[in-house]
Amino acid sequence: MAASAAAIAAMSDDRFAALPAPPYYAVIFSSQRSEQDQAGYETTAARMVELVRAQPGFLGFESTRDGSGFGITAAYFDSEASIAAWRAQAEHAAARDLGHRLWYRRFELRVARVERAYGGPHKPSTHSASSA
Repeated sequence: MAASAAAIAAMSDDRFAALPAPPYYAVIFSSQRSEQDQAGYETTAARMVELVRAQPGFLGFESTRDGSGFGITAAYFDSEASIAAWRAQAEHAAARDLGHRLWYRRFELRVARVERAYGGPHKPSTHSASSA
């Protein structure tokens, strides 16, 4: 489930997950929200953030949702066993059921092993645009 605006605001200003060196696993959840039960969704999303942070093997997450309700959450875990344990967690299972029935018009879930990861700050171009 994509994190709610309140759950994201509770994160630090840096919305990038601090992750170890690969390999690790990414669970990528893309969804289109429905108009149903916004308050229930927000409350449950905040609870899922609280629960997953306590889940053994959880490494971090990154989440965003646009104004049309399309969102992507990438949750990172140390192993497939940790992902399976999170999937089996009772409150998470109940939240998934509600999501399927009420909160999402469509969703896709993908699991991938991260073999390489890199990034860094935006560096301004040293080349200036000139008009000829």
